[in-house]
Amino acid sequence: MKGTTHAGAARTTALWLATGAVTCGLLLAAGQGAGAQQPDGRRAPAPPCTNTQLLADSAQRIRGSQVRITLVNEGPEACSLKGFPAVALAGQGSPDRNKPLNVVPQGQARPVELQVGGRAWTRLTFTPVLGEADGYCASGAEPTVAPSIVLGVGGGGLQVSPDDGGEFALCGTTVRATAFRPAGS
Repeated sequence: MKGTTHAGAARTTALWLATGAVTCGLLLAAGQGAGAQQPDGRRAPAPPCTNTQLLADSAQRIRGSQVRITLVNEGPEACSLKGFPAVALAGQGSPDRNKPLNVVPQGQARPVELQVGGRAWTRLTFTPVLGEADGYCASGAEPTVAPSIVLGVGGGGLQVSPDDGGEFALCGTTVRATAFRPAGS
């Protein structure tokens, strides 16, 4: 009788050990994928985009004083944008030689996750130059004209020109910029 009880106990212990090993294995496997999720089950946000992984090829003129700039994530992984760009006027040379503008934020900033190849946009609105060729500013200031702008995003600057081959013309040193939005919105 003692042998039977001892054998039964050994089988029960072995069963518990096997069950524990399977359970630990399942928990470990679940933990490996959990790095991409937050404790509440949502996916962790993508890291912030850097200017080296973003491409801005041109500024699409919407109206005379508005342009839409689309950014594309050409990096190796997803990233996120949030907030508003910095904006500066520039010539055709280095984006480091520019004249910063004061940005007036428009709208609420929300994170925009960009998968590889994903797109986001911002709209810039300048104070327009009035009149024809030798335009003027309603304020009496001299108009400013530049062939390109530098969009400050992701820790650096992306230099763009208008898609119509023209120049940026504005009165004053202020630009209104919308928060980054996902393409299609």
